[in-house]
Amino acid sequence: MADSRSIRFALALAGAMAPSAAVEAAEHEAPMLAERVAAGELPPLAVRLPERPEIIAPVDEIGRYGGTLRRALAGSNDHNNILRIVGPQGLTRWNADWTAPLPNVAESWDVEDEGRAFVFHLRPGMKWSDGHPFGADDILFNVDDLMLNPDFGPVPARYVIGGEPVAVEKIDDVTVRFTFAAPFGSFPAELASPRGQHPVLHPRHYCGQFHPDHADDIEALLKAENVPDWPTLFQNKCGDIEIPARWGNPDKPTLDPWVIVEPYAGGATRVTLERNPYFWQVDTEGNQLPYIDAITNTVMSDSQAVILEAIAGRIDLQARHLDNPADRPVLAQNREAGGYDFFETYSTGGTLLLLQPNLNHKDEELRDLFNKKDFRVALSLGMDRKRMIDIALLGQGEPWQYGPYRDSPLFHERIATQFLDYDPETANALLDDLGLSRRDAEGFRLLPSGRRVAFKVDVIPTLFTEALDLLELTAQDWEKLGIDMEINSIERSFFFERVSSNYDHDWAVWPANAGWQQGTLLQEMVPIWQGARYGIGWWKWVTSDGKQGVEPPGHVKKRLALNDEARAAVTFDEYKRVVHEIADIAADQFEVIGTSTDLPRYGIVGDRLRNVPGSMPSSFDYPTPAPTLPQQYFFAE
Repeated sequence: MADSRSIRFALALAGAMAPSAAVEAAEHEAPMLAERVAAGELPPLAVRLPERPEIIAPVDEIGRYGGTLRRALAGSNDHNNILRIVGPQGLTRWNADWTAPLPNVAESWDVEDEGRAFVFHLRPGMKWSDGHPFGADDILFNVDDLMLNPDFGPVPARYVIGGEPVAVEKIDDVTVRFTFAAPFGSFPAELASPRGQHPVLHPRHYCGQFHPDHADDIEALLKAENVPDWPTLFQNKCGDIEIPARWGNPDKPTLDPWVIVEPYAGGATRVTLERNPYFWQVDTEGNQLPYIDAITNTVMSDSQAVILEAIAGRIDLQARHLDNPADRPVLAQNREAGGYDFFETYSTGGTLLLLQPNLNHKDEELRDLFNKKDFRVALSLGMDRKRMIDIALLGQGEPWQYGPYRDSPLFHERIATQFLDYDPETANALLDDLGLSRRDAEGFRLLPSGRRVAFKVDVIPTLFTEALDLLELTAQDWEKLGIDMEINSIERSFFFERVSSNYDHDWAVWPANAGWQQGTLLQEMVPIWQGARYGIGWWKWVTSDGKQGVEPPGHVKKRLALNDEARAAVTFDEYKRVVHEIADIAADQFEVIGTSTDLPRYGIVGDRLRNVPGSMPSSFDYPTPAPTLPQQYFFAE
């Protein structure tokens, strides 16, 4: 494919020649699009691309067009599985090594006023997937009309610093300035995360029709759609970053490499995406990406059904739901028949399963108990993690609370390793000293009121296959201490409603595979996101400016202030100093309990799929595998 015509086209796209000189030969676009151009259904490629598309160097080789990438979803709330493969097309993105943010939708950015302002330069001529121009007005719509609109919801935490939300101004059609009240060195990195796409998520020309300031008759629309208010209507039609409705409307234009044609809605059994004819990246020979025509996601009942789909040879690339170490032997045994091999995914830190008590519990007696540090310490000392690792994790893993691993420059020894020894004698003594020495006829400890010390731990069983085994073993260990812990397995949407929206839970679990990279949320230590399930009431207080939730104590307010300092840090050394100060306070408080280091992970890749790296980070904050750019994957003949 590297003939003189393709090289000349690449140079034209790179700006070395005028865009009008670009060769519009069919080999530079997918045959399915070339046919539509010939039929008069699409404008020529040079018109569809921006003046200076981003040029992507493939991992191994220039690809070929065609094929459908097959994947699987587990149930009706596996929407982030789609996000991981399509990618968060934000102003910036993470590089493949997860070490620095890169330009993405923005062609470049400048930092002004000592890190208080960021000027983003967009790509002239860039278009949404329906061919409508993309530009600064879209960003102003997303920021001013949605993110900063109190009727739509609280301002996302990553756009607030120094207690003040961002201000955005249009310099011209392809240039915008974001201005903050204080320095914000990590802003480009925060935009690279999956949750950093808000400024470019919604097209003004389409989604504006569902906004009262832009719609012709919003009341008529609400009545026709039978919804109570415009934010509900807007989310139903245009979605949000982490809800199924994001993938539920084929009419909504996007900036993604593939766009929805069969939606993730109702009782869908398959979710299909097809290539975006206006996608704004090309390879080094001028060929428009993506190489792959379509992605199909078969909706399965649970993760075990996903495994059966894989060994039957009907999945081309996937890690999610397949990376349980206990399932690797069966996947390995069927590797040849299924036509796939493995690639490695790895964590940079954290714990496989983080147990989080609800420190804002609405039951006063349980809230008082859960907030006693010695109670949490006793439960940690009462966990036989070595036994848990041997039985549930096949001997893989190391007892660990949470935080970056030892090989990380951000490693914090105390937060990672305190209270890990199995010491039931000390645990029992701590519980006795807390006034919990009385027991009922079954040996369970009693609260001062005479109620049994009993609580539920909420978990999503279809998402974390190891969690149930680990929790069963934890329940056995805690029963020996006289603690009655019940595992509460619930469906994902109910989990988020119960735990993250209403904080009606007793305890909740979630993996915390975080290495504290700059730009990621330190939610295990600071209640700045719904992942801080130990302090959802505090989070709601912060995001509502004190109008909702629970006012946090001084040590939490101190961490919230330090979190702003960490986000403002321009140098890594300054960032590390502040993060470790946060970690010192979090270690003193010991609010959450870890289990084990994460395990060696993997995904499967079809034998014909090319340009997939052999190793990549494993995290939703990354999110795996999107920064490796699946749009440059291709199928060999």
